[in-house]
Amino acid sequence: MGILVFLLSACGASHNIVYMQDIQPDVMVALQENKPITLQPGDKLRIVVHSRDNELAQMFNLNGGAQNLGGTNNASYYTIDKEGKIDMPILGLISAEGLSRMDLANLIKYRLVSGKLVRDPVVTVEFSNLSFYVLGEVNKPGRHLIDRDRVTLLEALAEAGDLSINGKRDNVLVLRTENDQQIPYRVDLRQASNIYASPVYYLKQNDMIYVEPTEVRANQSKLNANSARTPAFWFSIFSMLTSVILFITK
Repeated sequence: MGILVFLLSACGASHNIVYMQDIQPDVMVALQENKPITLQPGDKLRIVVHSRDNELAQMFNLNGGAQNLGGTNNASYYTIDKEGKIDMPILGLISAEGLSRMDLANLIKYRLVSGKLVRDPVVTVEFSNLSFYVLGEVNKPGRHLIDRDRVTLLEALAEAGDLSINGKRDNVLVLRTENDQQIPYRVDLRQASNIYASPVYYLKQNDMIYVEPTEVRANQSKLNANSARTPAFWFSIFSMLTSVILFITK
């Protein structure tokens, strides 16, 4: 009987731990449209204009394209203002909100060429402060920087070291701020169809991921917290203090 209970509990634990249990061999799973991260007010960007005419290109870079000691161009950092714009030298205000990183680079390049300011510009736009956050039952919680155009929920959890064995895989919470409101989304990592259909499959900057503890883990924490208030705990403290006093008075 004991063996049967053990086997049943092991099967139940496996069902709660395994990811994407509904994936079938040789069956394709439909994905959402591949959406790049789009820019928002408050995002910080590094923008550099290159050209064969280096002196001409530096006119469009902040600080004149100064080089740091490591040889990297440290010139151009922009923060998108509350109106969704950046203000570049000579070019003036450029609307960046809602654009992808590549869209913004192409828009700046178009403005340079159409204005006959630079004939052969190469424009690079890189994220500077974009990030997402992972909390709860993962192995590496905290802030994680975004250094590419797309980050999926699964990639984000992988960067956080995956869920611990004590993390609930069937109810991962993602908090997203949109239009000054925080919207909660729930994702069941055990079901591929649920993951790929979720609006938060592709993350956005400042998304907050929270992994809840399992009931076993929550009960353990409660037990550990309550143990400090049990008579046995205080009796052990009293015994230790008595031993110390006897030792000192010898």
